[in-house]
Amino acid sequence: MEQNKPQTEQEISQQAAVRRQKLADLCEAGHNPFEITKYAQDAYSADLKQEFADLPAEAETGKIVSLAGRMMSKRVMGKASFAHLRDQKGDIQIFVKRDLLGDEAYAAFKKLDIGDIIGVKGEVFRTKMGEISVRISELTLLSKSLLPLPEKFHGLTDREARYRQRYVDLIVNPEVKDTFVKRSLILKEIRAYLDEKGFLEVDTPILTPFEIGASARPFYTHHNTLNMDMVLRIETELYLKRLIVGGMDRVYEVGRIFRNEGMDPKHNPEFTTIELYQAFTDFHGMMDLVEEMYKRLALKVCGSLEITYQGKQIDMGHWERLTMVEAVKKYSGVDFNDWKTDEDAIAAAKEHHVELPEVPTKGAILAEFFDAFVEDKLIQPTFIYDYPVEISPLAKRKPDDPAFTERFEYFIDCTEYGNAFSELNDPIDQKARFERQVAERKAIEPDCKAQVDYDYVTALEYGLPPTGGLGFGVDRLVMLLTDSASIRDVLLFPTMKPID
Repeated sequence: MEQNKPQTEQEISQQAAVRRQKLADLCEAGHNPFEITKYAQDAYSADLKQEFADLPAEAETGKIVSLAGRMMSKRVMGKASFAHLRDQKGDIQIFVKRDLLGDEAYAAFKKLDIGDIIGVKGEVFRTKMGEISVRISELTLLSKSLLPLPEKFHGLTDREARYRQRYVDLIVNPEVKDTFVKRSLILKEIRAYLDEKGFLEVDTPILTPFEIGASARPFYTHHNTLNMDMVLRIETELYLKRLIVGGMDRVYEVGRIFRNEGMDPKHNPEFTTIELYQAFTDFHGMMDLVEEMYKRLALKVCGSLEITYQGKQIDMGHWERLTMVEAVKKYSGVDFNDWKTDEDAIAAAKEHHVELPEVPTKGAILAEFFDAFVEDKLIQPTFIYDYPVEISPLAKRKPDDPAFTERFEYFIDCTEYGNAFSELNDPIDQKARFERQVAERKAIEPDCKAQVDYDYVTALEYGLPPTGGLGFGVDRLVMLLTDSASIRDVLLFPTMKPID
C-alpha cells in the first residue's frame, strides 16, 4: 500500500518535480489529461455497495459501470493491483488486472499517483475478502495531481492549514464533507418549513447607503459611479419590515451579514442569518415557530430529538419558557420586583458583584444580572422573554408593563441562538428611539457616521400591521446539529489573515 508519510518541504518539492515530469511525458506521448473535457459517469460507490449488499464473497454481478473520482490508495502486486477510488458518495475498491486491461494501459496505471483523478469502467463483483469492488476493463487519467496529498491533515496542529486549504481538507477528511452536506440539508429543511407556512423568500440589498445607529460595526466600501461611500449590511431587518408594510405578509431572507468586529469560535466577520417577519402575530407566535422548526430539524438531520453537543445531551423535544425576571430570581435569588428605584438596583448589583452598565437603570441592571447568573446555566433549550426596554430598541413595549418589551431570545448550551420581537410599529416611538440610539453612539464615538433611517420611519407612517419577527444565526445552528466546536468548522472558507 502506498502511504504518504509526513513529508519535509524538500520531499514534497521532489515529488512535485517527479509528477511534473510524468505529466510532460504524457503530453509528449499525446496523452495530455488536461485536454479531456468530460467523462460519462453512470454509477457511484455508495449506491453500488447498497445495491449489492447481499452479494456473497467471490460472486459476480454481470453489471458494467463507469465510475469517476480521485485515486486515494494504490497497491501494485505484479500482474494485478488494487486501488481505492473516492467519488462524490464515498470510496470503492478497484481491481486492475494486466491481462484484462492490456500491457500498455497497465503500465500507465502503475505510473499513476495518489490524488490523480481517473475514470474507470468495469464489472462489479465481491472479492474473496468480502469487499465490493470493480474489475477494471478501461481506465482513463482525467486530471493529473501535481502536488502530493498530505497523509495527516487533521488534528489541532493542522487546523489553520485545514481552514486555509479547505479543498485539501475535503479530499483527505471525508467527515468534513459530511458537515457541509448537513449544512445544505439544514438550509433546505428550513426553507421547506417556512415555505409550507406560507412565507415568501426574498432578497434585500447587501450594499446599503449609510450606517444605522446599531452597535454592530459595519464594513465600508465606495461606489465609483455614484461617488458615495456605501456600507455592507449588518442586518436584513429594516428592509424586510418595509415589505410587510407593502402587504407581503410573510417574508424571510437567508442573508449574508457583515460585521467589522472580533473573531472567536462563535464569530466570523461574515456569517449567515435567517430573518423572518409575519404580519398579524406576536412574539409568542415566533416562539411556537422556533420550537416546531428546531424539533423538525433535529429529527431530519440527527434522526432524534435527543442530540449530543460537545459531550452534553441536549433534549430538543423540551423547551423551557421563563421571563427574564423569573430567570434571574431562579438562578440568583434576586427579585427585580423588590427594586423600587434605580438606586435599589445599583445597590443590589454592588452587593452581588455585578458589573454596572453605562446607564445604570433598573432594566439595564436586570440584563447584567442575567448575564452574570443565568446564561451559563441554560444548557437545555430555553426561551427567555420580556426584556427590559433599555436593551430592546426595536421591540414593542408590553401594554401592561411599559418597562418591558415583547421580546425573547433562546439559549442552548449557554449560547444565544436567536432573537425575536413583537415588532415596534409606532412610527413616533420608533423615530424617537432611533434618534436616541444615534445620539448615544455619537456621544461614545464622536467620529462615527451613524444616521437615523428616516425612510424606514416613513414606511412605518404608512402603517405596519402587528408583526412578529425572528432572526437567528445559521452557522451556530449548523454547529449545534453537526456537533462542531468552532464556527470555522461550518464555514467552507472562514475569514483568515494572509500568511504573508
